[in-house]
Amino acid sequence: MLLKQNLTLYRVLKMTWKFDLLIISLCIASYLIDKNFLKNIHIPPFLPTLAGTAIAFFIAFNNNQAYSRWWEARIIWGGLVNDSRSWARAVLAYTDESTNTEQLTATRKKLILRHIGFLYALKDSLRRVRNEDYKKYMSAEEASAVAQYSNMPNAILDMQASDLMDLQQKQVVDGFRFLALNDMIVNFCDGMGKSERINNTVFPTTYIYFTKLFTLLLVVMTTSTLAETINGWSILFGWIIGFVFHATHVNGINIMNPFELTPTCVPLNSIVRSIEINLLQAMGEKELPAPEPVSERGDYIL
Repeated sequence: MLLKQNLTLYRVLKMTWKFDLLIISLCIASYLIDKNFLKNIHIPPFLPTLAGTAIAFFIAFNNNQAYSRWWEARIIWGGLVNDSRSWARAVLAYTDESTNTEQLTATRKKLILRHIGFLYALKDSLRRVRNEDYKKYMSAEEASAVAQYSNMPNAILDMQASDLMDLQQKQVVDGFRFLALNDMIVNFCDGMGKSERINNTVFPTTYIYFTKLFTLLLVVMTTSTLAETINGWSILFGWIIGFVFHATHVNGINIMNPFELTPTCVPLNSIVRSIEINLLQAMGEKELPAPEPVSERGDYIL
């Protein structure tokens, strides 16, 4: 997630330099062809105007849909933050104090730590990496069992539900409190499923492909049209038009997959680390991990 309001020139060029070179090459080629081979062919100025208007609407729709995906992902993980804190609070408060044995204390701790493991497993699953940070918060037997499943976060929730049922059968948790805790597990499953839906739904590639193609056509028409009146300056203005449309389009491309490891992603590392710190503090732990660091340039956090 970006932390600064302004982008540096370095980041702008990093995002657009390849397409910029292509645009400049097309502008030069269009100008030379128009001056040397198409002297008797005149492109009406209204053609690039109409094309530019159509492409602007196309890019606006593309960016709107991309931002909707990003914002939905952020809402989902905002809900997981709140539910995670409520889970730790409920596990510690809803169990019967009259049965507060060492075994119960260990079970409470296991339920909370295992939930941190669930969040790490879900984060790694969404980003398609295998950091295995979840193993720090599970026993070796549990980690080995979870590794057998294709969906490890879901397997961890199954363990949580099993232990919660065991507490209810031992009357450590009464019926109403059991339902409240079980509803939280259902919420975790909902958040997981919604995140997976966004992650596994491919944004239509036709939007990206045709937007780039139409932008290149617009650059060619604009350069050829301006070449008849301002000569070589048409190359500069053709590039400016192409840069504006492409940079606007890039804004949408960068956020259409919100869980990827990019500067514009939903900051899952930071969110999970914050939850981890909150839950460990709730249990009275003193040794806490450091907050997720920002990038070297201080402009984004993952």
